[in-house]
Amino acid sequence: MSIARKMMDNNKKRFALFLVFALLVVCVAGVFYYRVYRTRYVTTDDAFVTGRIHVIASKVPGTVRAVYAEDNQFVKKDDVLLEIDDRDYDVRVKEAESARNAEHAKLEEISTKVDVTKRQLLELQFSVKSARANLKLQEANLKQAELDYKRAQALRAKEVVPEERLEKAKTNFDVATAQVDASKEQLKQIEAALDTQKAVIQQTESAFKSQNSVVKQREETRKAEDLKKSYTKIYAPSDGYITRKSVETGNQIQSGQPVMAVVPLDDIWVIANYKETQIENVKPGQKAKIRVDTYPDRDFEGTVQSIMAGTGAIFSLFPPENATGNYVKVVQRVPIKIVLNEGTDPNHILRVGMSVEPTIITRE
Repeated sequence: MSIARKMMDNNKKRFALFLVFALLVVCVAGVFYYRVYRTRYVTTDDAFVTGRIHVIASKVPGTVRAVYAEDNQFVKKDDVLLEIDDRDYDVRVKEAESARNAEHAKLEEISTKVDVTKRQLLELQFSVKSARANLKLQEANLKQAELDYKRAQALRAKEVVPEERLEKAKTNFDVATAQVDASKEQLKQIEAALDTQKAVIQQTESAFKSQNSVVKQREETRKAEDLKKSYTKIYAPSDGYITRKSVETGNQIQSGQPVMAVVPLDDIWVIANYKETQIENVKPGQKAKIRVDTYPDRDFEGTVQSIMAGTGAIFSLFPPENATGNYVKVVQRVPIKIVLNEGTDPNHILRVGMSVEPTIITRE
């Protein structure tokens, strides 16, 4: 009896030792598997879905005439979302156009004046040429009259010609002298008028340039008013869903006031805030499995696109200041951008802000 009991006690001891050994093996294997898993799969629950959010704001103030979009409505790019009453802006456009037309009429008047003054200048230039030619003619006549007078004097001294011929020759000489003087004076007057006309042309051309600048300024003003009028219609910047709509028909809105947002769900990604101790082997291009809290039975596929150049805390509103001497070491988190693979969310069921749990596969 004692021998059988001893055998049973020995068997129990062996079994207990086996259980302890097996438990030890399982623990070692579990620790080894966990360490291998951690080196190959990096997971965090501090992650969310984000994307491009186009905030829609008016560029001009005014009264809302009509709103063509509702919350959660899908819109396409260039769809009209909102329209502001444009009657005030239409009046401004017409006023600017009238001012532009008035200045343009002045410009045409000055342009006509420039053409007239240039034609007058040409006429004066021809008159100068004609006066110079006339002066040469009169000088030639004077020279001939002088010769005739001197010849008559010589002949009269010899009493070859009568006194009447000498007097006539002297009269012709005096008339020729007077005509030369008159031609010179006429030439001076025409040349003075020519210089004056050149000054007038410079003045009118300067006035034309100045008026042309005024016309261009009025034209730019008209374009600016026309542009402001075009801002009374607000269009969708991309395909997406309307969110945060905060405007109704009849509301008075100001320039820069947000009225709604457009979220394109075909361009979303995941921001995962991993601990700095987890990202040793993380690199762009690695695959990732994404589990969304809303859809626990479905995994989405993604790819690591980039790793942020700093931790999340350093870019916060009040970054930690370690130079004070009161530094407490805290494990920081580094944001990693994971883009969804094409076709992993064909129906766009993911929404911006959803909580997710991504797992990056650092090694296959």
